[in-house]
Amino acid sequence: GVMHSARSCTVLLWHRRHALAGSTLARMGWHAIFAELGCSVASRAELLSAGASGKSLTAAVRVGHLIRARRDHYLLPGIDSHVVQAVRVGGRLGCVSALSAHGVFAFDTSATHIHLEREASRLRSPRRRDRPLTTRNRFGAMLHWSHCDPALASESCVGLVDALVQAALCQHPWHALASIDNALYLKLIDYDHVADIFARLPSNLQYLRPLIDGRSESGQETVLRCIVREAGLAFEIQVTFENVGRVDMVVERRLVVEADSKLAHEGWEQQVSDRTRDFELARQGMMSLRLLYELIMYRQKAVVEAITELLDAGA
Repeated sequence: GVMHSARSCTVLLWHRRHALAGSTLARMGWHAIFAELGCSVASRAELLSAGASGKSLTAAVRVGHLIRARRDHYLLPGIDSHVVQAVRVGGRLGCVSALSAHGVFAFDTSATHIHLEREASRLRSPRRRDRPLTTRNRFGAMLHWSHCDPALASESCVGLVDALVQAALCQHPWHALASIDNALYLKLIDYDHVADIFARLPSNLQYLRPLIDGRSESGQETVLRCIVREAGLAFEIQVTFENVGRVDMVVERRLVVEADSKLAHEGWEQQVSDRTRDFELARQGMMSLRLLYELIMYRQKAVVEAITELLDAGA
């Protein structure tokens, strides 16, 4: 009993000493080391060369000041869980997960989309680095086996053009179009990049190219455009009215349709602005309809019905 107690004390002291060392380095250096390395994923050799020691690495992982996603791959805590899962599997963020990381519209980012080089091996479960990857322990992760441009990729994410190509092959065509539109609107790509993207897409998706319009300010505006076009209605986007400003869309020259989101229309001040705009439009003989994100993305048939009923009533 005495020997067991002494051994327990020794183990406890070891943990406290190395936890303290890891805590000090975490406060003073881990973020600085990663910033100096200019990366979000670092190898053991990189961290050692930057001043860490083997003991401080072990201690930092034990107390949660570093994440060891897989062998020789360390990340800082607080990083997006999708990044951790992608690195743990043996790849990097791809497709819609990469779009989200680049700040570009992606419809559904709930699952982790992981880019893997064609020669990738020794893959691990996204939640257990000690378990080989199987179909049963993938936990919804989507794997994209393809080449990506290493010059544009980081250690944790593919480049934006590669992500847009992958997403066009993975998403609903309207959502893929919305992602490309949004990247153009944000000036993250230009039309030369668009040409590169479509050069890599199959013939059945080439019809999307003439539909691209970088004037749409959000993904839902692009999807709304697709809904109205498919319904066979004439429309213009980004139309300016006197005393109102620019509106998202005018359908059949008499109905203004706005794609509203919580982020852009939250707060009483914004509510007053929106209602004043509707009032001014009514003074100019225009009907108006505000559509929420959820309606545009999930109730498209109902959106067409609402638009056509208003147009019929207005006529």
